[in-house]
Amino acid sequence: MTSRPAALALTGVTAVWGSTFSMSKDLLERSGVLDYLGVRFLLAAAVLALVRPGLLVRLDRHTVRAGAGLGVVYTVAQALQFLGLKQTAPTVSAFVVAMYVVFTPLLAAVVLRRRPDRTSVLATALATVGVAAMSLRGWAIGPGELLTLVAAVLYAVHILAVGAWARAGAAFELAFVQLLTMGVLFTVVAAPGGIDVPQGRDWPAFVYLSVGAAAVALLVQTWAQAHLDPARAAVLMVLEPVWAALFAFALWHEALGLRTLAGATLVLAAMVIVITRPGTLTGSGASMAENRVSCGSPGA
Repeated sequence: MTSRPAALALTGVTAVWGSTFSMSKDLLERSGVLDYLGVRFLLAAAVLALVRPGLLVRLDRHTVRAGAGLGVVYTVAQALQFLGLKQTAPTVSAFVVAMYVVFTPLLAAVVLRRRPDRTSVLATALATVGVAAMSLRGWAIGPGELLTLVAAVLYAVHILAVGAWARAGAAFELAFVQLLTMGVLFTVVAAPGGIDVPQGRDWPAFVYLSVGAAAVALLVQTWAQAHLDPARAAVLMVLEPVWAALFAFALWHEALGLRTLAGATLVLAAMVIVITRPGTLTGSGASMAENRVSCGSPGA
């Protein structure tokens, strides 16, 4: 099979992520960030365990090691992103964190010794310029931007690691261990101040954020990245702010300026390049398999 179905599935995941911004912002007005993230990821892990009977029995040492490592990386990235957001404008933060689209192929070139092809370079450049047009309204380098930049590097590491370790047949198990790790870490950090759980009217949105935007989304991402080159996956993930802008316009009647429309057009052009480009399983199946073995990765 080609990687096109996986690319389309990952595009769908970014649409789900893009739909969460206003709901998350509203919930965080009544809940602490760490409490929200901890309970959300624990609920997501529980959902995967319930819908996949025997999941815990099928866990092997390699999947646990890989999932736990990925969970730690993602937890630190999320923490740094939220810390950085407190010290910088949201629009600037959105651009800086989206720089994982640049860091992913760079890290692949350095760590995996895989030079990006011209098509990937073009798609990456279009996506970067597009996100900049949508997000930037000025520029200043400060502590917030630096923290967010480190988060972007960690997101790139996560994308590369998922691409190297994910196996389509073990997507449930790998996603479960990641979610459980993130939920436990965030909950442990939040525990000294007490854990706030959603109340009353917040539960419908919280269930959607936990089940749809966490459990299902991470499961599909893990499966899709077993069939996609990491650089191509990173370009598709940058669609998230495009979807966020479209949902804000359609559901909350926020205006779409010329820069937002122009930036979204460039990101969509990058997506079309990625999806229409012919590709084989995992985007470069032989080299990915070789990297898994040579690096001694837990997923091998």
